[in-house]
Amino acid sequence: MATDSRNTPTRPVDDTPRGEHGHRHLGLALVLISAAQLMVVLDASVVNIALPRIQADLAITDANLTWVVTSYAIAFGGLLLLGGRMGDVLGRRKVFIGGVLVFAVASLLGGIAQAEWQLLAARALQGAGAAGASPTALALITTTFPAGPSRNRAFAVYAAMSGAGAAVGLILGGALTEVSWRWTMLINVPIGLFVAFLAPRFLGESRPQPGRWDLPGAFTATLGLVSLVYGFNHKAQVDPTTGAPATWTELLTLGPIIAGVVLLVVFFVIEARSTQPLLPLRIITDRTRAVSFVVMLIVGAAIFSMFLFLSLFIQDVMGYSPLKSGVAFLPFTVGIVVAAQIASTLASRVDPRWIAGAGGGLSVVAMWGYGQLSADSGYVGGLLPWIIVQAIGMGLIFVPLTLTAVSRVDPADAGVGSAVLNTVQQVGGAIGIAVLGTVFANGITERMTELAAAASGQPPTPEQLELGGRIAQAFGTTQTFGVAIWMMLAATLITVIGLSIRHEDLATDGIPGAPHAT
Repeated sequence: MATDSRNTPTRPVDDTPRGEHGHRHLGLALVLISAAQLMVVLDASVVNIALPRIQADLAITDANLTWVVTSYAIAFGGLLLLGGRMGDVLGRRKVFIGGVLVFAVASLLGGIAQAEWQLLAARALQGAGAAGASPTALALITTTFPAGPSRNRAFAVYAAMSGAGAAVGLILGGALTEVSWRWTMLINVPIGLFVAFLAPRFLGESRPQPGRWDLPGAFTATLGLVSLVYGFNHKAQVDPTTGAPATWTELLTLGPIIAGVVLLVVFFVIEARSTQPLLPLRIITDRTRAVSFVVMLIVGAAIFSMFLFLSLFIQDVMGYSPLKSGVAFLPFTVGIVVAAQIASTLASRVDPRWIAGAGGGLSVVAMWGYGQLSADSGYVGGLLPWIIVQAIGMGLIFVPLTLTAVSRVDPADAGVGSAVLNTVQQVGGAIGIAVLGTVFANGITERMTELAAAASGQPPTPEQLELGGRIAQAFGTTQTFGVAIWMMLAATLITVIGLSIRHEDLATDGIPGAPHAT
């Protein structure tokens, strides 16, 4: 049953003695939390530009290359709920520090990996560490900063790190790849150690809550997501002997997808019957939070895919170097930070549906613009305008939806509530890459077949092969964003129609009788 926002006096409050919480160092606390979040989100995209170098160095097949990205996203998204629950049960600062340290060790292992399986294992371990650090980071903001402008500003910084992290990852990844792709992993080690060392000094510990971890729920959720993504990834594969793409009816495509759906249904059954569930259904039955989670799922699918396919387009079609490709996304980083600050200011004056709805509309326009790219497109005229529009749109989406996604969550559920927000973003990203990767691969195959037929049996020259490859990839890219348009349109409509919370309620956490923000 949905929760009534007018009768839910569940303001997140500090449950530790004030002297232990570090309220006198809110600025430094926010720096540490934001640094950890930037590191976690950054790593989801930092390897995108390095993928060609990684593939060549470790001899990774085309079929397995996407797992460098998705192994991180699946472990991150699949274990986030467990990480949030562990923060509630054991203490959020403790789990935050543990997650950061695991992430740093995994980054070291990834940086020195000598084989494909070593890198993929390290990426999965990075995701596990991120699953401990990220939800507790957001929960620490919720319980550290008082509701109103102070918390809105903190969330604006957090949301900017979440949104800009992907773009920063591409820039940093490009710069580091020029030296060695291994530094895209190793750069996290000093950052993680820095955060873990200072966290006990500036972040307060929450009071541990009694309860269990719900390992059956964690197992079914993670395995279900792995199965889903594997099935969609297999659909994008091409038979090396015939050149034909996999079909939806193949056992390795349909079987894992069905198994994934069944496992996720089992997960929700377990959660509904458990006395101490990993995901309390009250977290997602509140209308405001449910709408926020659904929209974040779709936005995650679109934004992760956008970075992946545009980075490939810029390198493979436009011919940019890794460093130049990363710099090409710099306007996105600047734009989303500026837009996030604007959204933070508007959050106390305008209802979140209109702020996020405007951002969604801008993102639809940007996806349309990406869909107009061709093999001859230039950066300034063909790509830059849409990157700027996308950045503004994402900044306007992330801040209000971050606020609404954790609004009115009971302090005891703050960790798991925050984990759901991060989970839907990561799960959306993994599924989005798998689904849109299928569209991308099928588009390339379709156009290559057409070009081969048009050649009338004449053997192509190397120049014709190179041009044909660029034309085919550009076509696959436009097909991908043609689908992404509808995804973002759906997210925008769901936001405007379904999000009914007022900006006054965000300023007071919906506490009856509390003074409204002006």
